[in-house]
Amino acid sequence: MATATALPGETVRITTSPTTEPFWEAAKERRLVAPKCADCATFRLPPTPYCPECQSARVDWTELAGEAEVYSFAVVHGFPGLPDVTLVPVVVDLPDAPGARLVSNVIDVDSSAVSIGMKLTVDFHPITDGWLLPVFRPASTEEGSNDE
Repeated sequence: MATATALPGETVRITTSPTTEPFWEAAKERRLVAPKCADCATFRLPPTPYCPECQSARVDWTELAGEAEVYSFAVVHGFPGLPDVTLVPVVVDLPDAPGARLVSNVIDVDSSAVSIGMKLTVDFHPITDGWLLPVFRPASTEEGSNDE
């Protein structure tokens, strides 16, 4: 049994651009957002300067509920310099941003329990330079929520 974790925050660095900065600024506020074309309403992740459907540069940043579902994943045992780390990189579908997928990590779960279709919820992991990285945890189940 190996618990999935995020990389230590000090090992993760990001760069921003005018196209991606709204995503990262929202994450810093613990909000998950996605760019939506202001002309044809197509969601696009990762953020791009132009809509892949209509080539418009106009964008609306839409706040999402933070729910996701595992579309694809891998389990990585060990990382260069961190042999005891278990990572579960995932591609997630975002139900309130149809067509958009986000690459992230699942954390705080037995790596063998992750499966396609698993329901997740967003959380935010501190990384370098004061940024927060969106990561995902298994969604709470109704059955477990009534514990004393």
